[in-house]
Amino acid sequence: MLATFGEGQVLYSFLVFFFWIIWIYLLIIVFGDIFRSHDLSGVGKAIWALFVVVLPYLGVFIYLLFRGGKMHEHAVADAQAQDQAFRQYVRNAADEPANGGPADELARLADLKERGVISDVEFERLKAKVVS
Repeated sequence: MLATFGEGQVLYSFLVFFFWIIWIYLLIIVFGDIFRSHDLSGVGKAIWALFVVVLPYLGVFIYLLFRGGKMHEHAVADAQAQDQAFRQYVRNAADEPANGGPADELARLADLKERGVISDVEFERLKAKVVS
C-alpha cells in the first residue's frame, strides 16, 4: 500500500524538518559559546555542557536565559577582533609597496650595479636574497 500525503502532511513534514535544522543550529551555537567563554572556568564549561547534553531542551533554554547577553558580547568581541585583524592586514598590504617590494629592491640593486657601487658578484648574491 502506498503512503499518501493528506491535507497538511507535507507542510507539517517541512515544518518538522526546518525546526530540526534550527534545533541543530541552536545546539552548535550554544556549545560554541560555552567553549569560547573566557569568563567560565573549565568546571563551569563542563557543567553547562553536561546539562545541555543530559537535558537538551531545558539546558539550552536555561543557558539562553542566563547567558544570552554574554553570547551577544562574545559575538561582538569576535566580530571586532576579526575586523581589527582585517584592517591590520589591509594596512600591512597597502604599506608593502611603499616600503619597497621585491621589484623596487631589484631595480635599486640594478642601479647600484650600473653606477659601479656594487660588483657583479655582490649584485648576484643580493638578487638571490631578494628573490628568495
